Amino acid sequence: MEISKCNAEIKQLIDEHKLDDALAKVEEIIASGCADDMTYYFRGNAYRRCENWKGAIDSYTQAIEMNPESPAVAARTMVISILEFYNTDMYNH
Repeated sequence: MEISKCNAEIKQLIDEHKLDDALAKVEEIIASGCADDMTYYFRGNAYRRCENWKGAIDSYTQAIEMNPESPAVAARTMVISILEFYNTDMYNH
């Protein structure tokens, strides 16, 4: 199957909140050696939705290494911003 069709299937699974199925499909594609930067980007999105922050950052980083223009650049920056954010006032309650 063509990688763009596989990536579209992964995106659809993520959009339908079928994250385990999406991650299984990603791992299948990676194992076959056909993964591209978008495959890793979508894996990062699935991990992000599962709140697996390390998995998301690692996946986005792999996508960026393959394609520095990848949408994973913005996604990785967003995840890091989320993790760096904290509200010290919340600790006083």
